[in-house]
Amino acid sequence: MHPRAEEFRAEAADRYGIEIDVHEFDEGTKTAADAADAVGCDLAQIASGLVFATEDEPVIVVTSGANRVDEAHLAAEVDVTEVEMADPDRVRAATGYGIGGVPPFCHDSDLPAYVDETLLDHGKVWAAAGTPQTVFPIDPDRLVELADAKPVPVTD
Repeated sequence: MHPRAEEFRAEAADRYGIEIDVHEFDEGTKTAADAADAVGCDLAQIASGLVFATEDEPVIVVTSGANRVDEAHLAAEVDVTEVEMADPDRVRAATGYGIGGVPPFCHDSDLPAYVDETLLDHGKVWAAAGTPQTVFPIDPDRLVELADAKPVPVTD
């Protein structure tokens, strides 16, 4: 297993007392479509961790792979003037992970977290486990709890 995925798994155990079942795919799971193909699930079951920059602080949105975050709508939800995708350096500084591998929790900083409410329609979703090649299954309600996230609509 990739060392960063192992670190994520160990951190989840230390912080939350949970065992993460990491699945690694050599072909990669960098995009939601790649992850759905690798796992063999519906695109809507992929929980993509995206970091957005605001005028105040970065926020993380865990969104369904089937949805695209509407930035104006997200700005209204988080009560800021505007949001934009964070650049790779800001993503890594805020979370400790690179783009394509950002898990929904166990970040280096305490980011405000939001979850695409459509993820709650599934019994199981798949989220990044620290690298673009690793994912793990999780109940979406448990994801919300562990990420201390607020479910919101992220699309129009």
